[in-house]
Amino acid sequence: MTEISAAAVKSLRDGTGAGMMDCKHALKEAGGDTERAVELLREKGLASAKKRAGRAANQGVVESYIHFNSSLGVLAEINCETDFVANTDEFRDLAKGIALHVASMAPRWVTREDVPEDLIATESRIYEAQAKESGKPEKVIPKIVEGKLEAFFKENVLLDQPYVRDDSKSVGTLVGEVSGKLGEKIAVRRFVRFKLGEDLGSE
Repeated sequence: MTEISAAAVKSLRDGTGAGMMDCKHALKEAGGDTERAVELLREKGLASAKKRAGRAANQGVVESYIHFNSSLGVLAEINCETDFVANTDEFRDLAKGIALHVASMAPRWVTREDVPEDLIATESRIYEAQAKESGKPEKVIPKIVEGKLEAFFKENVLLDQPYVRDDSKSVGTLVGEVSGKLGEKIAVRRFVRFKLGEDLGSE
C-alpha cells in the first residue's frame, strides 16, 4: 500500500480546496499520483469547493428530527447561498439526513477546528503515554498518536463521522458532493441535540 505523507495531503488540499480526508482518500486511490487524485476529486465534485469557499452562505434551513417516542430531538442549521437551492429536494434531503445523523451518532462538534486545542493536547498526551506504557518503539509513537487522534475526530466530529445512511463516506464528503452537484457553497453551521434526562447537547 502506498504511504501517503501529510505534506502530500496538504499540498493537494491547498490546490483543490477539498477536505483533508477526501484528499487522503483520493491520493490512496490514485496510488500517490497527485494529478490522478485531482481528477478523482473533480469527478466527485469536491475539487471545485475552493472556488465556493469564499462565498457567503446565508440562506438554508433549520431542520428538525424528533425520535418516534419523543425522547430525542435535533435541530440542525444547514446553509447555502440562495433560496433556490435551499428549496431543492437534494438540499432538503441533505438537511434531513444530517439531522437524523446527529440524532443517531451524537457528534460533539461540527468541524475539527471546533474542537478545543487544549482537549486535543490532552488527548495526545494520553495516547503518547499509553503507547510508551505498552512498550512501543519511540520512533513509531508519533504515528500511533496521529492514528488515535484521527479515530477521536472520526468518533466526535460531525464532518468526519461515517454517514449514518452510507458509512462508505463521511458527512463532510456527502456535503461536498451535494455542494458540487448544486454548484453552491453548503455548510453545516451548527446543531443542538436534546435527549430526555441529559444535559444540553453540543453545538
